[in-house]
Amino acid sequence: MKDKIDPTWYPECKIFYRGQVVMTTGATVPEMHVEVWSGSHPFYTGQKTFVDTAGRVERFQRKFAGGYFKGGKGKAEAETQAATETNK
Repeated sequence: MKDKIDPTWYPECKIFYRGQVVMTTGATVPEMHVEVWSGSHPFYTGQKTFVDTAGRVERFQRKFAGGYFKGGKGKAEAETQAATETNK
């Protein structure tokens, strides 16, 4: 590594998650603070989380429930019907 070109290398960079050191690695900064790491991410831990933002799941289920794919009505008519049912 060249002194004036390459960044400083820290072989003992500490990774912090919620104020605790969770691992040590090499990096160009002495420490890192992360919001997610493999020990907390649902993909790695096997914990499933269900996030429903602003009722999107319910709106989807309402839209595609009750014969939406069976034909007869156009897309605009089905959406109008779903909107009127929610306003009742």
